Amino acid sequence: MKRTAQAVATLAVALLLFSGCSSSSTNSGNDAAATTTQAARTLQILVTNDDGVGSDGIDAVVEGLRALPNVKITVVAPVANQSGKGGTVTGGTLTATDTTTKSGYPAKAVAGTPADSIIWAIDQKGIDFVPDFVVSGINAGANMGPVIDLSGTVGAARAAVTRSIPAMAASQGPLAAPFDFPAGVKQVLTWFESNRAAITDGSITHATVFNLNIPTCATGSVRGQVLVPVATTADGYADAPNCLSTATNPPDDIKAYLEGFASLSNASATPAS
Repeated sequence: MKRTAQAVATLAVALLLFSGCSSSSTNSGNDAAATTTQAARTLQILVTNDDGVGSDGIDAVVEGLRALPNVKITVVAPVANQSGKGGTVTGGTLTATDTTTKSGYPAKAVAGTPADSIIWAIDQKGIDFVPDFVVSGINAGANMGPVIDLSGTVGAARAAVTRSIPAMAASQGPLAAPFDFPAGVKQVLTWFESNRAAITDGSITHATVFNLNIPTCATGSVRGQVLVPVATTADGYADAPNCLSTATNPPDDIKAYLEGFASLSNASATPAS
């Protein structure tokens, strides 16, 4: 009788374990299938900037993005440097010419501002699709705090989000050369891969711009990404970042950048004034 009771108990435990494993296995299978589907769908990424289509920063990020699996990169950027133009638009019918990035990737050069590049591509049907995501950058010089509203890099990304297209503005500090664009590309790709599923299923926000500022480290290396508010003043904006800092919990984007982090902020879709 004792052996029979033990056998029944063992069988009950086994059934419970089988039931739990079966349920977990089914969910995992569904999750895996969804993840595979998301990863397999080719994402259309539009890359633009404000330094001009022939700049080093856009070349670096295009080469980094196009090395990822299941993405298609389209480059539409100003024909010449348009830094500091914010969200300024030219108006009227825009023109674009065929060109390439520094590494020879096909691109369209728009005679206009960074925001014009988005208008030409989307409103004026310069391209025949709506991109899944827009990357504006990598800008030569950080765009943080109150400076955001002056930034053509942010201006182009804002033009995208106001058309319901999620967008990132990526900038590399300090404010003058040299710029460690490979470090910037690494941070852009890290963010993209972490958010790829949300971009794919459409759940990523397009209400604000993902504004990413990456320090160029004289010593040490970028300390990772932190999500922080936009600074309300420009205090410290021009200072050199310290990537050897051990400070934690930075209060805003400028302080995070100065402490060696890649600072990520949700910039408003429209300028403050």
